[in-house]
Amino acid sequence: MRKLLLLLVLMLNSAWASQDAELEVALEHLSVSVERRVKARFEQAGVDYPPQRIQLIALKESRRLELWAFQHDKWQFIHDYAIFAASGGVGPKLREGDKQVPEGFYRITELNPNSHFHLSMKLNYPNGFDWLNANREGRVAPGSNIFIHGSAWSAGCLAIGNRYIEELFKLVAKVGLEHSAVLIVPYDFRQREITVTENGPAWLGELYAYLKLRLVQFPLTEKRFKCAYDCREASNK
Repeated sequence: MRKLLLLLVLMLNSAWASQDAELEVALEHLSVSVERRVKARFEQAGVDYPPQRIQLIALKESRRLELWAFQHDKWQFIHDYAIFAASGGVGPKLREGDKQVPEGFYRITELNPNSHFHLSMKLNYPNGFDWLNANREGRVAPGSNIFIHGSAWSAGCLAIGNRYIEELFKLVAKVGLEHSAVLIVPYDFRQREITVTENGPAWLGELYAYLKLRLVQFPLTEKRFKCAYDCREASNK
């Protein structure tokens, strides 16, 4: 039994080492211009690079992905990326195959250099809140394998194109998984009141109230409004 356990540990260590090596190769292959673009965004925002922490905010309805960085004890807006594809509509993900993009607060748990969609970043969906409600409602398969990835096609994930995923992939690797988080909301609670439909889950109001509390930490500044109009074009230069 001990030999079997030792063999299993060695196999796992070998697999992890192989994954780490593949990630390092992928990061090396990303051109110098990728990091130059990322640095330029921080310089334009007047924020040091690399930052202490980053927060991505995905607005499903408007298909925007905001990048914020934490510096000098406050969050600073950096850039506003376009989301090219996000299947489903407003409302949380409930089960495998419903093609809904989840709504909640998530961590990035893995950087995948071997994605079918160029590069991808895996989220920890389902998180504790997702599992709690799935168990209460008898949903044994709430779904899994939710990513932010390249390309322009999605089935429950956020597709942001190859150019954009290269930037965020490089940035998250630089900052660290433990210092990177993702907030996914149905629409911008900073501009609209929370509305919950009668046919939605009983816990949806609780979730949206929690997400709003997190979202209001990131104020709608003049810089953010300006970027909403011209960042998409600037990002593709």
